[in-house]
Amino acid sequence: MAKKKIYKRKRYLVPLIILILLIGLRIALPYIVKNYVNKVLADIPGHYGHVEDIDLSLITGAYTIHQLYLNKVNADTEIPFLNFERTNISIEWASLFKGEIVSEINMTRPEMIYVFEDQQKATPEDADVEDWSKALTDLVPIDINNLEIHNGKVAFVQLTADPNIDLHLENLELYATNLRNVVRKEARLPSNLSADAVSIGGGDLHLEGQMDLVKQIPDMDLSLTLENANATSLNDFTNHYAGLDFDKGNFNLYSEMAIADGYLKGYIKPIIKDAKLIGKEDAFLETLWEGFVGLFKFILKNHKENTLATKVPIEGDLKNVRTKTWPTVTNIFKNAWIKAFKGIIDDDIEFKNVQETAKEQSEKD
Repeated sequence: MAKKKIYKRKRYLVPLIILILLIGLRIALPYIVKNYVNKVLADIPGHYGHVEDIDLSLITGAYTIHQLYLNKVNADTEIPFLNFERTNISIEWASLFKGEIVSEINMTRPEMIYVFEDQQKATPEDADVEDWSKALTDLVPIDINNLEIHNGKVAFVQLTADPNIDLHLENLELYATNLRNVVRKEARLPSNLSADAVSIGGGDLHLEGQMDLVKQIPDMDLSLTLENANATSLNDFTNHYAGLDFDKGNFNLYSEMAIADGYLKGYIKPIIKDAKLIGKEDAFLETLWEGFVGLFKFILKNHKENTLATKVPIEGDLKNVRTKTWPTVTNIFKNAWIKAFKGIIDDDIEFKNVQETAKEQSEKD
């Protein structure tokens, strides 16, 4: 009889202990994961990082990282290189039915701010870009298939320039799908990328393209447009590097890039419309220099369209990408004296043509 009572107690006691242990593990798990993530970030050579909090959802297989911070260990400023407010990482359930276990990432208000002075400082154990990027991707236990960014920001800041330079994109909305080729089609470039943002000067930026990121050197075919940016917003940059500023003007940029088998071909086409260089508040020497530049601007601009433009071709393998100097110069004169460049994507970079060039180059090498 006594043995029966002990048996009954054990029958209820063992499941109760297991239940208590599971509840305790569930409570402790976010702290365990948080400590692991912070250790990974703290161990990145030349960098320091941490996260504020991590939420786990065991049922859905998702977790959310709050306030991920990363910066150089010897940075003079407190401006974080990476500052991700909220990153949600979850299993992509739709892909499970296709027999693939992949993840999707949804990022809210991520910021990447490249402070020139901080990032140029070397440390004894300095890391290259792959070190910190690999550490971040290692925080995701399975391959990323879909990526969404909402209200993001990317910036280049140079504080030693006078005045300070701050080139940035805000309100970034980015969608990248089928990165791991879960949906397999006959297309050479199975992944899609689309992004919109507001540039410095209130310009509208749009990026569109297709990619194949599974390859060691990814293939891609991208087009970019930046329209209706106020040219005066570039004055801090142009004044520091070229000694001139705009009194008024409208800045536009058009570009196409294609990479096939490690060979890149593309162009960048900047167009400035209705530009005026000399401002009323400029000093005498500034006015003299801008007047000198303005003389060439007058000769080289298309007066009918009132545009100053060129087209910079870029071509080569990814270890030796170079801009072509003479085509850039001749394109300035072409815009001025032959015909104005149109403010559109030219659609003259074909992925299949770059693919053929890459094959020819490989055979030649």
